[in-house]
Amino acid sequence: MTGVQRFVRRVWKHYKGWVLAAAVAAVLAAVPLPYYLFLPGSADPVEPVVTVQGGHKDERGKLLLTTVYSLPVNNVYVLAYGLVTGSEIEPRDRATFGLDDEAYEALMKQMMEGSQNSAVVAALRFLGKPVRVVQKGVEVKGILPESAAKGRLQQGDVITAVDGQTVANQDQLVRDLKNRNPGQTVRLDVLRNGKSMVLTVPLVRLSGDKNQDAPQTGLGIQAVTVQRVESPVRVDFQTGNIGGPSAGLMFALEIINQLTPGDLTGGHIIAGTGTMDVDGRVGQIGGVEHKVVAAQRAGAEVFFVPADVNAQDHNERDAKAAAGRIGANLRIVPVRTLADAVSFLQTLPDLASSSRR
Repeated sequence: MTGVQRFVRRVWKHYKGWVLAAAVAAVLAAVPLPYYLFLPGSADPVEPVVTVQGGHKDERGKLLLTTVYSLPVNNVYVLAYGLVTGSEIEPRDRATFGLDDEAYEALMKQMMEGSQNSAVVAALRFLGKPVRVVQKGVEVKGILPESAAKGRLQQGDVITAVDGQTVANQDQLVRDLKNRNPGQTVRLDVLRNGKSMVLTVPLVRLSGDKNQDAPQTGLGIQAVTVQRVESPVRVDFQTGNIGGPSAGLMFALEIINQLTPGDLTGGHIIAGTGTMDVDGRVGQIGGVEHKVVAAQRAGAEVFFVPADVNAQDHNERDAKAAAGRIGANLRIVPVRTLADAVSFLQTLPDLASSSRR
């Protein structure tokens, strides 16, 4: 027996428990689990992100967009962290709409681009400036596990009509389907690789929202609007790694602020969230409770949140509950439209004027 062999046997005899524990720990660290954690993200100033041609950047306060931090559970230790910290834990296939990581990241970027386009249109329309948007339907990006559209719809399909009624955008599709009955079938006009076809697809109850009081019905897909914006005003966005559609409201407010005299913030710190459609309607988003925490940490005085309009909406309720739970000293302001948010900001006292008195 060589000296090396004797050494190994001696180590194994005295430390085999530790060696086995280290081996188990290494295995646990290497095995990914099918979950995602969702935690409070950041509250970032919108002014550096958005640059409007011919606009001004002289805010005395701040408009903040809020984010949720998503973390894949790469091992049991990340899961344990989520359990200990009370983080939101979602099955991976639901969190990513059944997409792999690369496709999911691409979807989030496309949704971000869509929110930017809609914010530009809504803001310019609010200001009475000419802008044209051409919407050509809804492109399927992911199919949820419970969807009955599996094997019928495919990623890349563009839905252009439901039961003979033209569908121009994602918001219209959601509004048309959400109050129907699960199991009811709909006839979809679809473009696939440039070819037209008609598909019959049963609707399902969307079960992904634990806070949902009333059932919401849909196709069980994740989709984006296919659209083109024609605007005389150039708006540039530098969003970095931020994805998803929920910054639309804050983008639109920043565009308006840069194109109008004065300062909508009045020296205040204003955070918010909400999707924005081209007609200025504010839509529900995910993770609002985490965004309240991010806004509080950033010192926000006001937090804009999508108003609960329909029975299945709960952003307003959840934001108020989260603010109460953490003892947040910020005002939760529900808004239905871009105009609601602008009107509220115009009622705030101008801190610069107050300080001069």
